[in-house]
Amino acid sequence: MAWAYLLRCADGSYYAGSTTDLELRVSQHNSDRLGAAYTRRRRPVVLVWAQEFTSIADAFAFEKRVQGWGRAKREALIRGDLSALPALAARGRRTSPRDRL
Repeated sequence: MAWAYLLRCADGSYYAGSTTDLELRVSQHNSDRLGAAYTRRRRPVVLVWAQEFTSIADAFAFEKRVQGWGRAKREALIRGDLSALPALAARGRRTSPRDRL
């Protein structure tokens, strides 16, 4: 089993990650040497969302997907408002003038 997760950092930003040991990894993010460079500068961090996956490959793929999301979409995921995700994805798409016709 594996996990994809989101942390809220002390500066209000979010960090997406994946791991096979969620409790250990969150404590590492709050430690002096074992967390990611991003979270090391933004401690303390708090786990705000996690989902279990059957494989680390699946968890990692979801982590990469969430890393491309904007703040509003991440916050909808944290709230469990999955119905808002498609609209938030559509809002982020850029369209050319021809697409608006």
